[in-house]
Amino acid sequence: MEEHAEALEADLLRYYGVDLLDWHREALSSRRLAVLVRHLPPDSAFVRAREGEAAEWGMTDHLLAAVVDHLAIANWMFASANRDEYADPPEAPVPVPRPGAEAADTSDGPPDGHAPAATAAELARFFG
Repeated sequence: MEEHAEALEADLLRYYGVDLLDWHREALSSRRLAVLVRHLPPDSAFVRAREGEAAEWGMTDHLLAAVVDHLAIANWMFASANRDEYADPPEAPVPVPRPGAEAADTSDGPPDGHAPAATAAELARFFG
């Protein structure tokens, strides 16, 4: 908490109108301070400083990134299955970068990293 004291001080003033010095003056109890800190919103400077960029992404952001990734994979599969057999295969899509995650290595296949990429012949057999 000490390493992010400035962010905490700013958030206490912004969200609650409470001066952190009130705790030093014994006008604010340790319990009340802990409750206020524990319930700071995810967009607060203290939470962002403590958790990094991961705090900036909520459930909706993660779900939207997953939707975009799945749509890109579906489009990639469709393009792969419907391309001219002599044409170069389309490049596999790159997933939306997530906070705290390193860039995905797509050299092994699709961006989800779960299975190797299907060859054109395999796609043709699958789709008949």
